[in-house]
Amino acid sequence: MPRTLDTDVAIRADDLSLARNGVRVIDGITLTLPFAETLVVRGATGSGKTSLVSMLAGRPDDGLSVVGGEAYVHGISARRPGRAHREWTFHTGYLPQGAGASLPSRLTVQDVIAEPITSRDRRVNSRALAVRVATLLDEMELPLGTAPKYPYELSAGMRQRVALARAFVLEPRLFVADDLYANLDVEVRAAARASIVRRRDERGMATLVVTNDADAPTDLDADVLVLHGGHAVALGHGSEDLQWTPGGAPDRRVSTA
Repeated sequence: MPRTLDTDVAIRADDLSLARNGVRVIDGITLTLPFAETLVVRGATGSGKTSLVSMLAGRPDDGLSVVGGEAYVHGISARRPGRAHREWTFHTGYLPQGAGASLPSRLTVQDVIAEPITSRDRRVNSRALAVRVATLLDEMELPLGTAPKYPYELSAGMRQRVALARAFVLEPRLFVADDLYANLDVEVRAAARASIVRRRDERGMATLVVTNDADAPTDLDADVLVLHGGHAVALGHGSEDLQWTPGGAPDRRVSTA
């Protein structure tokens, strides 16, 4: 019998702790991300941002595991997802750090974007899939002539947009992006932001974004979580309304510029 997904909250984490090869990298994070809401995660290099969001996206690197607390994504346990892991990743679009630089070099852009669909269903209607890819290319302000090219033929900014289109191709209920605006100029950032906001407002997509871009919390009307050394040191709405923990007092705040 198919599982019933949590339709109210995309992510629930309660005292979540993560370790990589026995070394704790996230310690006691508690957060809730409802659908149709956005959370921006900020912090200095090494604060644990990538570890946290990769786990919540269902794509942790080797050696990263839950060692304390629990997190549920779409109602699926991050500690023990079992066979539901495939469902978890199906409903979660993920833009990992360095996504544009790690696109499959032997696939065309068309195939790169379509791969999340074709890897699950090889009987998909090829014409309908081509239309979906073309629509995403247009949304990312990429020419349709990009489709038959290979990633190495594109600029860094174009590759990042291809990776973003790939993350959106399954129309996810949750979108997780690590370094969302990498290699994107101001105009293209606006297009990426508009894509996120439209999906959030029209379809209720939840969004979890890692970025130290100073304008992102305002532009995305987002809550903000600040990490330092694997700990949450501040939480609030926007950059100007943060509540800092005693250990995250102003003189100890990590740089988020």
